[in-house]
Amino acid sequence: MPATVPKVVVFDLGKVLVDFDYGIAARKIAAQSALGEPGVRQLLDHTPLLFRYETGLLTRETFYQEVCAGAGYRGSLREFSGHFADIFWEIEPMISLHALLRARGFPTFIFSNTNDLAVTHIRARFPFFSQFDGYIFSYEHGSMKPDAKIYEAVERATGQGGNAILYLDDRPENTAAGEARGWNVVTHETPEKTFQALRRLGLPVPGPIT
Repeated sequence: MPATVPKVVVFDLGKVLVDFDYGIAARKIAAQSALGEPGVRQLLDHTPLLFRYETGLLTRETFYQEVCAGAGYRGSLREFSGHFADIFWEIEPMISLHALLRARGFPTFIFSNTNDLAVTHIRARFPFFSQFDGYIFSYEHGSMKPDAKIYEAVERATGQGGNAILYLDDRPENTAAGEARGWNVVTHETPEKTFQALRRLGLPVPGPIT
């Protein structure tokens, strides 16, 4: 492998490997709540609640309890877990891209701002998720992208730094933080654009994967 080619590939999860829609969760939670769907979305999207959960400040149980208190949710923790987490679907070309890179010998990692309910659900539902060398999750490190602390965790987990790391993320502020550390970065917009960017970096991506 030429020295200029990255040695490890680090993938964001949401909007890169899996797409998602929190509106699905809001509708299901609202159906068993005192709040309507707009109120539930406000609670999840525009209060510190989800941030606290995804930085490990709340456990699954305390997150559930706070949603019950804030929304008047009447369902059980088991019901809530299904409503909250079953919002994902695979981005098939990116799953195929990951499989190709693995087959070519590249170590791969997932680096995500997320929570344990989402991870538990994705691990159980999507087989591709088990095919990585390591995982760096915000809720386990008490820090969220683009904070430097969690990028340092990636470098420890991969054993690499600088341009040995190739990082794919859909959020420009997150790739900018990686680029500031000398990483190779791709701000993911579409699979086709990402495949082109990887070929420019010398990775063995033969063409758009459909």
